[in-house]
Amino acid sequence: MKQKYSELFKNIVKAYYEDRLEEIVSEILSQDEIDKADLCKVISSLCGIGITYSENFIEDLNQGIKSYEANHKVVNKIKHCSMDCADIHGETLCQKSCPFNAIFIDKEKKTSVINSEKCTDCGFCVEACPSGGILDRVEFIPLLDLIKGDHPVIAAVAPAIIGQFGDNVTIEQLRSAFKKIGFTDMVEVAFFADMLTLKEAVEFDHFVKKKDDLMITSCCCPMWVGMLKRVYEDMVRYVSPSVSPMIAAGRVMKKLNNDCKVVFIGPCIAKKAEAKEKDLIGDIDFVLTFAELKDIFEALNINPIELESDSSTEYASRGGRLYARTGGVSIAVSEAIEKLFPEKHDLIKTVQANGVKECKAILEKAQNGNVDANFIEGMGCIGGCVGGPKAVISRAKGTEHVNTLAENSAIKIAVDSSCMNKILDNLGIHSIEDFKDESKIEIFERKF
Repeated sequence: MKQKYSELFKNIVKAYYEDRLEEIVSEILSQDEIDKADLCKVISSLCGIGITYSENFIEDLNQGIKSYEANHKVVNKIKHCSMDCADIHGETLCQKSCPFNAIFIDKEKKTSVINSEKCTDCGFCVEACPSGGILDRVEFIPLLDLIKGDHPVIAAVAPAIIGQFGDNVTIEQLRSAFKKIGFTDMVEVAFFADMLTLKEAVEFDHFVKKKDDLMITSCCCPMWVGMLKRVYEDMVRYVSPSVSPMIAAGRVMKKLNNDCKVVFIGPCIAKKAEAKEKDLIGDIDFVLTFAELKDIFEALNINPIELESDSSTEYASRGGRLYARTGGVSIAVSEAIEKLFPEKHDLIKTVQANGVKECKAILEKAQNGNVDANFIEGMGCIGGCVGGPKAVISRAKGTEHVNTLAENSAIKIAVDSSCMNKILDNLGIHSIEDFKDESKIEIFERKF
């Protein structure tokens, strides 16, 4: 089923580029033996909106794309569940995948239901559902209208992108590929992770005065943050008040050029929901996944390995690029602490939670005072972002590519990046002491 949705999405992308969307959708809906109501929900979701079948569906679809707004739910149940995947206890695969117990069974209608109040739009159920009955909205078609406009549109790519589109595809070739789609430029979010590495190092110096003190990093993973906010509220006081590298990328680029639009590309459905949180809305304009990008490349006959390199000055560090896999944040922050606060380096003791099960276990240990660490990093996906639900390659292969790119980085530690220092100067941050000034680092903060 997922392959069918992928092919349908590619047809929609190609048709939209060729100004033939109405014609192609009409052809699709004219096929015999299809459930038009279900198919229209799928088409609507693949176009980033939420309309249902009617006699005026194509007209409504066009209108919905043109009037797209970001404040919608990302994950939606689009058809009745057959319950064929239920185990002997009646628990379905989507129920088992949900970290927040947001899916229940309506016994009268004999189908699964998503509780919108509990749902965080993490997207684990999308991958778990074997029938394709749960989908996340794809935001590319509304984005295309933006790309065709007058604003500079920047692709901000997650550190896990390396290797996703070919073993030998370079960052420079990916930049060329994004420009062929119509983006103005491409930047590595690892660069903004470097900025947060410095902030997290300063936070550690502030939070941890002795071995038994505790700091929980909020970097990277929206599932980890969601779990802290919803399930382990009493632990929030230990969380560093930092935005994710994705949000930092959007805020910084818009601060430097308030006319630009920023699109995040990563392996994670939950990032779509993060971009729509009330205190973050507007920082990132659209979010695409690696799986969606793969379909877009194929629909538009873009093969990155065949493209000339579009080079730029080296600016992302080894540490920032390591954010893509479990343990990367801990390594980057620990190395920055060693440089900035050498007296604290022997004090830091890190631990990582790898996947939902481990995240819950480590937070329960922390609640009970049984965690043997003072810096906790949590990743909702096993392996970290390289193991995200919308990655194109295996997490083992993704980790290998990330490690190789990171180790070959000209800049090793965020502290040593002259390029970053220039950008921070433009933001009014001229020293590590300035990272202690709340008024100066507001751009990197959120309240939990």
